[in-house]
Parts: sequence; C-alpha cells; structure tokens
Amino acid sequence: MKRVSIAISAGILCAGVSALAAGNADKGKDIFEQNCGVCHNADSTERKMGPGLKGLYKKAALVNKKKVTDANLLDFVNKGSPDKGMPGFADQLTDQEKSDLVAYLKTL
Repeated sequence: MKRVSIAISAGILCAGVSALAAGNADKGKDIFEQNCGVCHNADSTERKMGPGLKGLYKKAALVNKKKVTDANLLDFVNKGSPDKGMPGFADQLTDQEKSDLVAYLKTL
C-alpha cells in the first residue's frame, strides 16, 4: 500500500512539473514584445536588426545553421549570438518565460 501511495504522489508531482514547463503563448507574446520585438518582426520575415521570425518553425535552420527545434532555439536564446549582435537571455528570462516565448514563436 505504501508503494502505491508513493507512486501516486510521484506521478502527481511529475504532472505538476510538466504543467509548469508547458509554455503559454499569450504570455510568450508579451515576453516577445518586451524583449525581442525591438530587433525582430513577429508578423513578417522582413529584417529589423535581426531576422523576421514569422514562420520560424517552418524554416530548415536557425541563423546559426542548427535545425529549428525547441532545444536549439532555447540554446540560442540563452547564449545569443555575439557575432550577430544578439545578446543572450539566460539570466534575463526565467525558464518559464523562455517556455512561454517558445510557445509563442511556434504560433508565428
């Protein structure tokens, strides 16, 4: 009985962590507007300081030539691209904010 109880508790805890990690596109839009919109267009592929991000997840690769995946995008957001003038946001955004941002970018 004790093992069943522990297993159920562990399952509930894991479900809660998964829910926290899930991104909210509406919140991500606000994060984009506050942090990314100065340099990137969300509604077109037209370049500002950085590339326009409309259809980002339909592209074959990011500007660093890596395949467009959640993991590669998060790595790029965290580290930035100093040679291209993009700062890293590892310390500016929480993990949840980055998940929200990715959820929003998927809607473009």
